[in-house]
Order: sequence, then structure tokens, then C-alpha cells
Amino acid sequence: MRLLTVLERVAGPMTLTQIAEGCGRQPSKAHRYLVSLGRVGLVSQSRLSGRYDLGPAIRRLGAEALRRTDEVAVASERLPGLRDRTSHTVGLSVWGEHGPVHVREEAGGHLLPMTVRVGTTLPFATTPAGQVFLAHLPEALTDPVLAAGPQDGQPRVDVSEVARIKEDVRRAGFAATTDAVLPGMSAVAAPVFTADSLPLVVVLVLPKRLATPSVPVEAIDELLTTTAAISAELGYVPKP
Repeated sequence: MRLLTVLERVAGPMTLTQIAEGCGRQPSKAHRYLVSLGRVGLVSQSRLSGRYDLGPAIRRLGAEALRRTDEVAVASERLPGLRDRTSHTVGLSVWGEHGPVHVREEAGGHLLPMTVRVGTTLPFATTPAGQVFLAHLPEALTDPVLAAGPQDGQPRVDVSEVARIKEDVRRAGFAATTDAVLPGMSAVAAPVFTADSLPLVVVLVLPKRLATPSVPVEAIDELLTTTAAISAELGYVPKP
């Protein structure tokens, strides 16, 4: 497993010496392991360069693992822990045809003036969940929703504002708003990245009085730690 982990961490084939150094083994011992792994298809060796890479059996295992993965279920398992550590209500959103859809909620310890029903499509560019999707989804998905215009009396967002939102969210790693989801409520949202599908968004919701002048840093740190852990569990590898 140590040899396979070394191969997984490097974006390309490796020499025997590189693999041995990466896993702290002597080349002769690493070679014996590689031969055994190659026999069952977990490792392959190029006939031209002699370098080693992940084999066809690993690709089949990875594809099957992704097929069996329910991203929403994996993310949902971590929501109660985030709720308990922050005492705030936690929600999960997925991308729907008309914008972010609220699919999970764990009620926190602070009374909120109202709650958002599971299955509700949230306003797009003015809510933190929508802003996170706006920053990380392809424009082919987000532009039609923006072109359709705001719903439920939400203000229209112009092109320059959209560009600013994207830049701010990508730089900070999260989006935060007040009175955007419901009056009297503040919310902060961060993305969960997956290996091969659209991202999810985890949202912390708290009374406005607890987010004045801003959402507590401790709560944001817990949110970002949780979303990073979920992303890793879903097989996402951050790009350099």
C-alpha cells in the first residue's frame, strides 16, 4: 500500500529509484513488491521507459468505488459533527436545474426566525450557497440561470458584480451573507469538491446577532476543515 500511495501522489510514471525513495525502501525490496503488484494488475511497467505506474486493476477499482459513492450521503454523515462543534444549523446544497437545492439540514442550538424547507431551490447569486456554485461551476451551467433573472423578489446582479463575487469566493474559499437567505439570518458556505462530478456546498446558518460584525472565525475554520475532509473522502485531490 505504501508503494501504491507513492504512485498515486505523483502525477506520472516513476522510476524504481523514485518509488523506493518515496516509500523508504531499498530498491531491491521495492522491486520485489512491484513485481507482485504487477502480477495482479495493480501496477504496470512501461516496456519502453521501464517506469512504473498504476495498473488496470487500480483503474477498475477506482471506477467501481466512484460508481458506488453517494456524495450526498458521505457529506451528510459529517454534518452533525459540524453542527455540534459550532452549535449552528448546518445545511447541504446540490446543484439543480434552476440553482442551489437545499437537500439536508441539521438544526443547531440557536433559534432561527425561519427555516428553509428541504427541497427548496435557493436564490442564486445572492445567497452564499449560490455564490459558491457561481464561483466553481462551469459558466455553461450558471449562465442560463443568471440569464433567467432573479426569483422571489431577489435583486438582479449585474455582470461586474458576478465577476467580483467569483473572485472573492475563490480567494477566500467561502461565501458569507446576511439577510440573503432569510431576514435576520447570516450564513457562510464552502464547497465540497468531488473526484468527477459537480461540487456540493455546506452552509452554516446562524442568527444575525451572532454574526455581527461578521461570522466568527472559529465557525468558518470548522466549516473549511469539514469541507476539506469530505472532499478528501470523496477522492478529490487539490491541484498544485
